[in-house]
Amino acid sequence: MDEYSRFVDWDKMDVSAQSQDTKELTCTDFHELKQLARQGYWAKNHSLRAKVYHKLISNIPCRTVTPDANVYRDIVVKIIGKRNSSSLPLPEFVDNSLIPTYCLNAEGVGAIRKIILCIANQFPDISFCPALPSVIALLLHYSKDEAECFEQVCRILACNDPSKRLIDQTFLAFESSCMTFGDLVNKYCQAAHKLMVAVSEDVLEVYSDWQRWLFGELPMAYIARVFDVFLVEGYKVLYRVALALLKFFHKVRAGQPMESDSIQQDIRAFVRDIAKSVTPERLLEKAFAIRLFSRKEIQLLQMANEKALQQKGITVKQKRQNVHLAVHAENFKSEIVSVKEMRDIWSWIPERFALCQPLLLFTTLEHGCSLSRFYSHSEGHEPTLLLIKTTAKEVCGAYLSTDWSERRRGGNKLSFFGTGECFVFRLQPEVERYEWVIIKHPELASTGSETENHAQLASSTLSSSSIPSDRLSPFLAARHFNLPSKTASMFMAGSSECIIVGGGDGQALYLDADLNHGRTSHCNTFNNQPLCSESFQISILEVWGFRD
Repeated sequence: MDEYSRFVDWDKMDVSAQSQDTKELTCTDFHELKQLARQGYWAKNHSLRAKVYHKLISNIPCRTVTPDANVYRDIVVKIIGKRNSSSLPLPEFVDNSLIPTYCLNAEGVGAIRKIILCIANQFPDISFCPALPSVIALLLHYSKDEAECFEQVCRILACNDPSKRLIDQTFLAFESSCMTFGDLVNKYCQAAHKLMVAVSEDVLEVYSDWQRWLFGELPMAYIARVFDVFLVEGYKVLYRVALALLKFFHKVRAGQPMESDSIQQDIRAFVRDIAKSVTPERLLEKAFAIRLFSRKEIQLLQMANEKALQQKGITVKQKRQNVHLAVHAENFKSEIVSVKEMRDIWSWIPERFALCQPLLLFTTLEHGCSLSRFYSHSEGHEPTLLLIKTTAKEVCGAYLSTDWSERRRGGNKLSFFGTGECFVFRLQPEVERYEWVIIKHPELASTGSETENHAQLASSTLSSSSIPSDRLSPFLAARHFNLPSKTASMFMAGSSECIIVGGGDGQALYLDADLNHGRTSHCNTFNNQPLCSESFQISILEVWGFRD
């Protein structure tokens, strides 16, 4: 074949899919390169793909001292010696049970273990890196020898560009990426998330598999296409493809009985056999059709999840907490929702707060119907959960990401604050979560002055479709990360006269100062059922915080 065929078992490869046409890649413009990668320009030419990989990896900014091919040649004999590499134990930071071979020959399969052991010698700071065997196996396809593959993998691991995240190398980074993926599923794959909650005792455990789907279960032809784009665009591509896999799984398996006793095993099997239902091109097409948050917003979310894990002391591998046990039945008592209903709500909230226990802050049954007492008991807590039961036995509520003390920034004027993580929901008579319109349908954003939009939001037809596009949230609170205040979103508002919560799919909730009456505003754009009656009387109102 070519000079990069040393480790390839061509009998296992689909040679018919390979083109022998002589092609070169001369472009250096990022946007052009991105389009070529997505289109698969070098996907059908083994030699060209190898050259492109070498070029892209050689351009990765690395630490000053990064092990190269010569280092590998020096250490491999000392580390491996004359022993059979297959008999050597692998370091704990990789999953010994999952080493994909990707159509490699016997020499290539042996080389995976040798390179892993040499990397462990040169990177003592790596503590958890389950994707490493897959990356090595893939790059062996496009390397002239083991030393060259070792050097390429080292450059990926030694990347020192803070804005260019590539492979997780610690349990903290890996675990926070799983939580971030769970947050993204909750936002972008709600139907699939609903299925996971229904059939799994531990949703977080299911989502902890997301990297395994890519770096382990995906067939060679698919992961290679993903890797093409990953080397150009970075980590965000992995989230996109994993979300697309989950969407396809839900679409193909919806309504069918589970094939095993575990949804985890079913998803793994689906990904392994994905060629039966989805082509690589269709998978990438679906992935890039998702209107995902910006790279910076995802980075902020990842930072927040890492911080939450650090605060709980979860920095090394340990048994994952069962998310359904986050709401302990023996310690939970609400006059509005049952333990099961609270667990359903818990499955919607950001993963970093799903680690916490619910804490009752305010209830009208004990503290009376006073808005000032509502504020005094709720302030200082972030986030909070608002639950309302009406005299008609309707139950609705809202997840509120921001401290109510933020309302004071507007002085005596009704001012809006909050982030895109806020949402409103209904539990009775039917369960429904209403997503923020702008996040779900950004094309609805319209321009206009801030003053005009504040007036619109305060009107009786509050709808987040009136929010100007330059005020879309960063996903998290702007003040947490010293971002410009103009990027903060408008979901919550409070004054001495009323509370307004809204924006979820055009749904808005108004509560009067006496906390006895309320009303809703509903935008019919998406034909959603209203949050509750247009005008209602409050039977009970509760505010819950989150306790470590």
